Amino acid sequence: MVWIRKVFDFFLFSSIYIALCAVIMLWQSGHLMHLSFSRDYYWFVFFSTICSYNFHWYLTQHSHNGGDRILWSSHHKTTHLLFYFAGVIGSVIFFYKLRQHGLVLFFAVLLTFLYSAPKIPLPYFRFLKLVAIGKTIFLTSVWTYVTTILPVFIAGQHFNHEMKWFAASRFFLIYGICILFDFRDRADDRDEGIRTMVNYFNERGVDRLFLFSMIAFVFFTGGLLFRGVSLITVLKLMIPGIILFFIYPKAKKSVSDYLYYFFLDGLMILSALLMALLPI
Repeated sequence: MVWIRKVFDFFLFSSIYIALCAVIMLWQSGHLMHLSFSRDYYWFVFFSTICSYNFHWYLTQHSHNGGDRILWSSHHKTTHLLFYFAGVIGSVIFFYKLRQHGLVLFFAVLLTFLYSAPKIPLPYFRFLKLVAIGKTIFLTSVWTYVTTILPVFIAGQHFNHEMKWFAASRFFLIYGICILFDFRDRADDRDEGIRTMVNYFNERGVDRLFLFSMIAFVFFTGGLLFRGVSLITVLKLMIPGIILFFIYPKAKKSVSDYLYYFFLDGLMILSALLMALLPI
């Protein structure tokens, strides 16, 4: 039905979905690493994600891939702008409530801003396009820092080995997902003068980079078995990586926004949903 499609597109393309993904990933970090941190941090991450992604898509003017998202964004610039300002207001409010952690939070805000900064049509930001070769690693690091490392600081705890291995596991899962996004968007990045690692590799090189990421993911996830994490939990953490590995050949050939922004992004929260729905 048309109205269901419109509601779903709004939920997905206004970035409410990805913001909820970030919140669910936070819950998983707290649950798995036995952290207790303020609910204000959940709200801060939610509003910051809304702010960041709507800012990014407001600045995105075109795409070689075309697709539903770029079409939706072109018709909903005002929506992106309103959500951006709502995200700014919410982020500022909850940043203030978490001001005792202001330094580590500001670092996250700076990293998030720098990811989209090359799209700003001002000369002060053009040089960032020339140093964006690590864009994929950069985005992965932001997600890992915000959803896995920062919660430890907010909870006032120190990193133990379990936390480090879980952070590495999450990093390489997200990195594998981001490689697919960069591969799909390589023509857009070339047009905008943004250098990425994927653009420096041929397709075989990209395949090898993805394979390395998946091997590292399996290594660090499996290593949690020796850090006090149960076998069933490790298996749940493995499932998104296994699905990503087998869908990789198809995803490389697809430009479907629903595959990328719903299914692939959804892999980041699949293990958390399995942990919540199947607690055994």
